[in-house]
Amino acid sequence: MAEEAENVDGEGAEEEGRGGGKKKLIIIIALALVVLLGGGAAAYFLFFNEPAAEVVEPENDPDAEPEAKAYFLDLPEMTVNLNSKNRRAQYLRVKIALELVSEEQAAKIEPFLPRVLDAFQVYLRELRTSDLEGSAGLFRLKRELQKRINDAVYPVKVNDILFKEILIQ
Repeated sequence: MAEEAENVDGEGAEEEGRGGGKKKLIIIIALALVVLLGGGAAAYFLFFNEPAAEVVEPENDPDAEPEAKAYFLDLPEMTVNLNSKNRRAQYLRVKIALELVSEEQAAKIEPFLPRVLDAFQVYLRELRTSDLEGSAGLFRLKRELQKRINDAVYPVKVNDILFKEILIQ
């Protein structure tokens, strides 16, 4: 029995030595792979990667005109009462400017201004104060008004609607 205990103990020590060697070998291989991959990535970025294009800042000329020209057409101020379920009246006052490509487009839109203002009035009167809350509400309002004006003045295209003043009372 004593011999069996020695064999069991001897075999156990021998297996632990082999298992420890396998673990060391796996760790060494993993470290070698990490070093090789890191070195390969460093070599790629240093030698094979094209240099970044130099950023050339434009000269700050105070007399320079903007690249894209725009023309702005101011619409008359509009005051409408908002749709509310309670008895208290709430009003919306807006001042809007239209962004156009040229003054010629503004001349083409002017005969249609009554149609544009009517479309705006009808839409604005159906709004509730909750529709205008936050920047998301104003963004939706801007997109809806732009869609309505582009429908009213087609084939002329309004690039953007600019709010000069928005007041809810």
